[in-house]
Amino acid sequence: MKQAPDTEAKIVVNPDGSGINFDGVKFVMNPYDEYAVEQAIQLKEKFGGEAIVVTLGPKRVVEAMRTALAMGMDKGVHIDDPALENADASATANVLAAALKEIGADIILGGKQAIDYDQSQVMAYVAELLDMPQVSNISLMEMAEDGKSAKVSRRIEGGAEVYEVSLPAVMSCEKGLNEPRYASLPGIMKAKKKEIKELDLASSGVGADDAKNKIDIKNFMSPPERQAGKVIEGEPEETSAELAKLLREEAKVI
Repeated sequence: MKQAPDTEAKIVVNPDGSGINFDGVKFVMNPYDEYAVEQAIQLKEKFGGEAIVVTLGPKRVVEAMRTALAMGMDKGVHIDDPALENADASATANVLAAALKEIGADIILGGKQAIDYDQSQVMAYVAELLDMPQVSNISLMEMAEDGKSAKVSRRIEGGAEVYEVSLPAVMSCEKGLNEPRYASLPGIMKAKKKEIKELDLASSGVGADDAKNKIDIKNFMSPPERQAGKVIEGEPEETSAELAKLLREEAKVI
């Protein structure tokens, strides 16, 4: 699970282009990860076992972890280390994979992407590092009664692909898989007492070299401001001719 800026937050780039100014920005559980959390809880309710939320990030991510625990997850693992600040997908996956290997999960679920960088890379990295099969963007899951495999469906253009996957496996979830529940008041109260295990880089079992970024972001910049639109007034014949002229000569799209 990842914590990401609220979709309604105003994102401002630092004047020197060194990064994003997060002052006053509200953070929430990454929306696609909500589907993963809900699916984990449903599987636990039907088949038993334990649902563990794992995340990497600064102290503030505990708030989102408590939300997952209030929804019904059993406990959490939080990896926080100054060396992992602004970790890229590779470094993040190396650290998460080490923690997940220690846990020994039967199914690893996450969102199909984070809404901040939209890279869709971490889950694939984790699957490769753990040598597990992976299916991305799943919108339907049916678990086998013996718990050794699952049938999953992923939407593609014009249809769907259906896979039967042996477990353990890594799956990334998207909208439509389920309807994430709201945390109840009793759930919120219980979440305050649930365990969140704190790990740093050393205790995660990952070497410093594996935690280094493979990508360095050199500069951030805001998109150029959009020019104001034009309103063409007049009779239909006149406005349509003027529109065609502007599209051809100014917009250069026809």
